[in-house]
Amino acid sequence: MSTSYYIRPMEERDISQAIDIDNEAFPTQWPRPTYSPYKSELKNRLARYIVLTKPRDRSDQLEQQRSITRDEQSWFSRLFNLKPRHSYTLPPSSTEFVIGIAGIWLMVDEAHITTIGLRNDFRGQGLGELLLIATIELAQRLNANVITLEVRVSNSIAQSLYRKYRFQEVGRRLRYYSDNGEDALIMTTTSIKSPQFISYFQQLQNEHRRKCQNLY
Repeated sequence: MSTSYYIRPMEERDISQAIDIDNEAFPTQWPRPTYSPYKSELKNRLARYIVLTKPRDRSDQLEQQRSITRDEQSWFSRLFNLKPRHSYTLPPSSTEFVIGIAGIWLMVDEAHITTIGLRNDFRGQGLGELLLIATIELAQRLNANVITLEVRVSNSIAQSLYRKYRFQEVGRRLRYYSDNGEDALIMTTTSIKSPQFISYFQQLQNEHRRKCQNLY
């Protein structure tokens, strides 16, 4: 039986787990993440945060309670609380385990990815790519034209994933990371509104769904 994964807007109840993910995914970052900045970000009208969650130990029971299949409801419906074709109930908050977070700032027509991270135990399963897909969908939903982010020059794995989704290196921020003075690459997409990007993005989504059927 496949595991149920959910992507939804981040809520204040998720902050403590989001901090855990920050500490795990970015162990050398400074200053360390704290509760208050996250709470402020959730109130910021220019910021949007999403979480990737899974049920805790009651996954089998919750799977039986679901009234539709994952294929019957798009990520858009789950992410933006749109009414699905059938009733659909997320796991109770007490049983949810947050395994990934992502955040963007919307500045005019640019969506800037401020964070995207996953718990270490869930890496290498296609979940990081799933989180990136949801983040791109969120930017499209917010009518952004391009998406920009910073990535460590040493993080070749992340850079490879971003390039796959048409992020291109456009600059460098010298000594951007305060923990070790490492430079950051600035990567930006082509227009995510263009027919070419939309078609290519759909192909990548379909490819990911085929490769990682257990996530959907």
